[in-house]
Amino acid sequence: MNVRDGMTKVVLSVGPAHTLREAARLMSGQRVGAAVVVDPSHPAVGILTERDILDSVGAGQDPDRELVADHRTADVVFASPDWSLEQAANAMAAGNFRHLVVIDGHEVTGLLSMRDIVRCWTRAQVPAST
Repeated sequence: MNVRDGMTKVVLSVGPAHTLREAARLMSGQRVGAAVVVDPSHPAVGILTERDILDSVGAGQDPDRELVADHRTADVVFASPDWSLEQAANAMAAGNFRHLVVIDGHEVTGLLSMRDIVRCWTRAQVPAST
């Protein structure tokens, strides 16, 4: 199985000027653990994860004042839709993160989480009904 088989194709994106509370509300509403951060003044794509929000709140920061720009991960590891799920899982384990932004050419085409990988592997092991 490849990344394209497990990735979420509808990707939530937030801007750098969103507050962490706004981003958390959007993420919760979509039931996702990460959002792609698109910043017109910054050519690279970033990612904001539930862990980024949790770390900020845990440090006593105000989610109504803290901006996505200050908490996003800018050093993103990207996956190709053609990667195997094993390659993706290895990249996540090596980098100690749970989400990969999927890029095809220069376009974000999806997001892959560790949960997506587990879901694919679990489905693949369920025997077909006769």
